[in-house]
Parts: sequence; structure tokens; C-alpha cells
Amino acid sequence: MTAADTIFARATGAGRAAVGMLRVSGPAAAAALTSLAGTPPAPRRASLRRLHDAAGEPLDQALVLWLPGPASYTGEDSAELHLHGGPAVLAAVAEALVAAGARPAEPGEFTRRAFLNGRLDLTEAEGVADLIEAETEAQRRQALRQASGALSRLVAGWSARLARLLARQEAFIEFEDDDLPAGLDDAVATEAAALGAEMAAHLAEAPRGERLRDGLMVAIIGAPNAGKSSLLNALVGREAAIVSARAGTTRDVVEARLTLAGVPVTLADTAGLRDATDEIEAEGVRRARRRAEEADLVLAIFAADQPPDAVTLAAMPAGAVVVVNKADLAPAGLPGALAVSALTGQGLEALRARLEAEAAALAGLGEQASLTRPRHVAAVRDALRWLAELSGAPVPELRAEALRAALRALGRLTGQVGVEAVLDLVFSEFCIGK
Repeated sequence: MTAADTIFARATGAGRAAVGMLRVSGPAAAAALTSLAGTPPAPRRASLRRLHDAAGEPLDQALVLWLPGPASYTGEDSAELHLHGGPAVLAAVAEALVAAGARPAEPGEFTRRAFLNGRLDLTEAEGVADLIEAETEAQRRQALRQASGALSRLVAGWSARLARLLARQEAFIEFEDDDLPAGLDDAVATEAAALGAEMAAHLAEAPRGERLRDGLMVAIIGAPNAGKSSLLNALVGREAAIVSARAGTTRDVVEARLTLAGVPVTLADTAGLRDATDEIEAEGVRRARRRAEEADLVLAIFAADQPPDAVTLAAMPAGAVVVVNKADLAPAGLPGALAVSALTGQGLEALRARLEAEAAALAGLGEQASLTRPRHVAAVRDALRWLAELSGAPVPELRAEALRAALRALGRLTGQVGVEAVLDLVFSEFCIGK
């Protein structure tokens, strides 16, 4: 894989469709387009052309776009072929492109070239990948902010402030014996601490951005026959879990997906919490406890017609949403609990509203730039570690080196320095045509 190659890929979905689009990019894009469609059309204007292979055999009648670099997505000469979407048409045109010297693109290769050609940085490239994967409106908004450069601008602002502080620190070292403003060295440390506090605040919010990108995990726990499976089915609107009056029906974790306040959520129905009577049930109880420990939110379910069981009370973490099910059979016996009936629908709207509020709070549905991936967190954490070295550095030269290292750490986030090791990881997540 080299930048000297000319690549192509399908940029529309698989299967039959009215239109299927192939995109081409690379130094030989003009030659490949000429071999299929004759002279390239005027830049950025759609032209209806009849395509032929090298032997002159007609392939299709297509809309052709010519996008000369650097004003293209990749920064290279590019073309788009808007074809009839039948598999045979796409296969024949792809074969003709190979004969013309192009090769099929690898996953993420178009966006990787855009990064290498300075059309976007790493965080913007990741935003493009997240846009493609977005399932909900909230995910779309967050991904679009990142793809549009919101995180890049935030990090660029931090980097610019660090660069100014480094310049001042270097001036103090270089001209220490000259008539510099009093307190210049101390002012650098003070401003660096203020910048570190701002970065730390964004770092503290990072779990919210990651939760929105990846989705929330909500575990439903409770005693056998508390109505956990019935409640799961009621919330997702389908029979995702088996419901039975027999205690211990659910022995493994049953998952179902839904969207709450624009946040993708996985509800996990777990085995009833009690002293297990056999090793299979014991494993189910162990998995239930583990899900409760790992979940972003726990729904602790109690049955209105039974006393609150001590096992569930002991297992539910702080912040759990407490629900008393089967409210059609008896009054709720737990103060502050949400009373619902999965059977009649009583209280389900109030429960859904509470879950939506919890999801919005956990995912942080704001408009600010977010750190959405572990590597973002690692880079900012590394920069903060170096800024923390500033106050304890005994000489100005070490303080300057700490600022320089913090600046390099932020550069890794956007891809300005030291990124070769992460490129394959970032772009491997893309689909072929992007």
C-alpha cells in the first residue's frame, strides 16, 4: 500500500440499488477515467457518459464527476462514477478500473490519504468513522462535531497556549541575565496550572463522550420472579426474554437494545439473585453480580407482593434506580421507589422518563467537544502528567522540557507528531469505501 497507487472502492451499500457509486483516487485517476469515459469532464460538474472497457465493450451509462486535487476529499486527483446499482455493472466497471491500473482500496484508505495530505487530522478522521457508525441522533451530533473539527480546535487552543508558555520559558532561560519582566518564570507555572485545570475538567467528562459513542450498559437485577424479564420486554416493546412463573427461568444474561434520549442502551436481564440450588444457576447468579458491577446503571427490581429481599438490597450499588414491579398486586413497599406494573403498563412512562434522564446525564448530551476514545484520554492524561512536573522542576531547563513533552502529547492526539504507531488502528475501523 503506497500513496503512488491509484485506488477505487464502492462508496454505496452492498446489494442491488438504483445507483451504485465507485470512487477513484490517486495519481492515475485521470488516466483511469479517460480509459473508461474519454476526456474527463469539467471539474466538479456531473457529466453523463457511456463507459467502455479497454476492448471498447460498453459497460454502462453513468454520471461522472472529476475532482482534481488538492480540492478533493483525499487531496488527490479523484473521480466518482455514479452507475446503475446492479452487481454485474459494478463488477464489470471495477474490472475495467483494475485493467486501467487502479487497485481496490483497503479499509479506511481514502480517509487515511486525506489525513496524510492534510485535509483533516486524526480526530476529524475518527469523527468521520463515528458518523458512519452512528445509530442515534445524539451519536450523529457528537460525531458531526468531531468530524467538523470541534475537538481539533479545542486541542489546537491548548497547544497554542502551551507553545506560548514554552516560548516564554525559553526566553527566561536564554536571557536570564537580561532585563526581563519580574516574575516571568513564576507566571509561566501559574498559567500552566490554569491550563492543566481546564484540561483535567475535560478529562473528567471523557467517560460521558465514550459512553455516548459506545452506548450504555444497564443491568436489571432482582430476586427470582420479581418480574425482571417482563419489565425488559415491556421497555423494549417485544418478547426479548422468556417469561415464566417458574423461579429461575433466566439463568444467563439476556440482552436487548433500545434508545433512550438519543443514547444507545443495552438492557441486560440477569438471573435471579438468591442462594443457588445447582452449579448452572450459581454461574448465572455470578454473571448477574458481575454485570451489576460493570454496568453504567443498575435497575434493582423488587416485587410488590413480596418483602424487599436482602440479597438484592445488598447487591445494588449506590445510584441504582429502585423499581417495585407488580404494583397491580400490592402497594409499593419501598420509599422512593418507582412503582410499575409490567403487566398493565402502570408507571412505565415514569420509569422510561427516569431512564432517559439517567442516560442523558451519563452520556453528557452537551454541545462541547468531547474526548471520545481511549487514545484521546491517554494523550491528555500524558500531557497533564508533564504539566504536573512543572512545579517540582528545580531548574528552568527541566520546566521547559516538561512543557515541550506536554505539547508532544497533545500533538499525538491530533496526529501532528509521532502518529505512525496509531494510524493502522485508527483507519482499520473504517469501511472499504471510506
